[in-house]
Amino acid sequence: MALEHAILVSLLEQPGSGYELARRFDRSIGRFWTATHQQIYRVLRRMETDGWIAVEEVAQDSRPDKKVYSAAAPGRAALAGWLREPVEPETVRHELAVKIRAAAFDEPAALKSLISEVERHRESHAALLARYLTGERRDFPDRDPAASSPQQELQHVVLRGGIEYERMTLAWLDDVLATLHRIAN
Repeated sequence: MALEHAILVSLLEQPGSGYELARRFDRSIGRFWTATHQQIYRVLRRMETDGWIAVEEVAQDSRPDKKVYSAAAPGRAALAGWLREPVEPETVRHELAVKIRAAAFDEPAALKSLISEVERHRESHAALLARYLTGERRDFPDRDPAASSPQQELQHVVLRGGIEYERMTLAWLDDVLATLHRIAN
């Protein structure tokens, strides 16, 4: 997948300025497709040049005009073509897992440092899970699929995947911590 596809999905869900789009990446899309604000603006310019997105200048009081982007027909066609392409299973790079395995080759006293690192990761994942659950309660209070649009159902199923991933990660980190504490004693 290219950043262009993630941007098109976001713009189809809701048109917005580059700033608004970057904030959406920070809040949601960025958990499964990361991009810096600089990358997003660079790709938006290229997509505009290629005709994939339309741009509307919107006047603002006491602020510079802003550009509001939306998906154009060629962008929709590119996204439709990409949707029909097969996706290969992804490989995972997990630096913390390598550090955990490497701990067997360090001094036993170094486990305290690794325990702190794993606890830091656990706190981060717990906070993200809490954000996901708050977002789910806010955005999907009625869990009746019959009352949801296909767009809402698909957004919700991706969010549920994120929730389950964070729950699985927390369970694994708890297991890692229990193992490290047992070994350290």
